[in-house]
Amino acid sequence: MSDFELARVGAGSVTLHDARRNQHRTVDLETFEIGVYAVTEEQFAEVLGIPAEHPRRPARDLSWLRAVRFCNAASEWEGLDPAYSFNGDEITWHVDSDGYRLPTEAEWEYACRAGSTGAHYGPLSEIAWTSADGVSSPQNIGGKLPNLNGLFDTLGNVWEWCWDLLDPARYDEYRVFRGGGFADDAWSVRASVRRGGAPRMHHEDVGMRLARGGFDSADAAQGWSAAADRERAVSDEALPSGWTPRRG
Repeated sequence: MSDFELARVGAGSVTLHDARRNQHRTVDLETFEIGVYAVTEEQFAEVLGIPAEHPRRPARDLSWLRAVRFCNAASEWEGLDPAYSFNGDEITWHVDSDGYRLPTEAEWEYACRAGSTGAHYGPLSEIAWTSADGVSSPQNIGGKLPNLNGLFDTLGNVWEWCWDLLDPARYDEYRVFRGGGFADDAWSVRASVRRGGAPRMHHEDVGMRLARGGFDSADAAQGWSAAADRERAVSDEALPSGWTPRRG
């Protein structure tokens, strides 16, 4: 099969913005690995035994649930311990697993920024497929310039699912996706922009990028915490929704 090419991203910190609470938090990250490219149709097809119409394009139209199940299938394919277990609709991330998984939101933004502090890690026309390119579908991976971590298409082409909940007080089980897609303008194709969808939702411009890395914790790792999720689930109707607002 087509191997999953991963880049090693060294330990560091990233500051995330919570639009709902208008708060910033700094997350300290341990070293982890993340896909150089988004998962392609070819890779998805080989693991799951389904056809691939456009082998080099990123796999898309994937629900979050399908993405995490694909992570487990890819782990089993390569003899790794699956990162996730399923109990009905409840999914548990075993943070000490060395198997494939979705990146946390903090890992994704840190890997995407690659040391940059602006909205983009380079001129958008050179690094990302967006609406400015006039394309009507995702393009083959690797067609634009990578960031300084050697990652391609973290901005533009397709959005990418992350592990984290978007805003449990307002949107229940919605999960985050990041990065912007081929039909989005520069406002959405930014390193800090957050969007999300329910675990069974699928969107024509949302795909996935694999991560790996195990950590010594039971219910917290790389900026994610089960306890913090429970705390954020306390509803406060006076606060706006917890994703990056669209332009008015």
